[in-house]
Amino acid sequence: MNPIASGRLRAIARWPVKSLAGEFIDAVDIDDGGVAGDRRYTVVDLVTGDVLTAAETPRLLRWTATGDRINDPYGRQWAPDDAATCRALTADVRRAVTLRSHSTGQQYHSGTVLITVEASLRALEEQLGARVDLRRFRPNLHLDLDSEPFAELAWTGRRLRIGDAHFELQHPCDRCVIAARDPDSGKKWPELLSHLHRHHDLLFGIFARPRQGAHVTTGDTAEIT
Repeated sequence: MNPIASGRLRAIARWPVKSLAGEFIDAVDIDDGGVAGDRRYTVVDLVTGDVLTAAETPRLLRWTATGDRINDPYGRQWAPDDAATCRALTADVRRAVTLRSHSTGQQYHSGTVLITVEASLRALEEQLGARVDLRRFRPNLHLDLDSEPFAELAWTGRRLRIGDAHFELQHPCDRCVIAARDPDSGKKWPELLSHLHRHHDLLFGIFARPRQGAHVTTGDTAEIT
């Protein structure tokens, strides 16, 4: 089947702790849970038992999870399974929290990766008249394709190949308030969500389910069929 769009894998991102800042990496393994090491921890309120996100606790965005390390806003490194990490995080966000580990990724839709497309990001910047940081959308795989902006919103049910990895495209990603938070400061940019709501039904990016385990590398060829 001839591809309807082709290009390359422009960037790979992983977010080891849900709602903390993450990392851009050159290569990664794909498994049944999605991107290996992605969203394998969540921050949990010890009083309510609720999972905390940057939506109600934007201070979380100032902490960064990279591989097996967590970096606080003051330049210190912590291990995710260390009780001292939870104490430091509790003091910083001013509520009693702990880190809960998970054997599989805690993506909004389990067993998926989140795909974004460069043409759509650039079109959104042009529409808003301002730079839009890709980190706002917390993707896993960012593609540079010869497609029209926002074409991916109509790709449900199609196939995606990146190098030796194969995916089934699921459905577009409905955006929440986290996209309106600056990835560094946590400051709100409500106009971003208002624009997405008015012009794109609050959608940006599309979920994809891996069809097999594989290894992908930045620069791999990508095709939509």
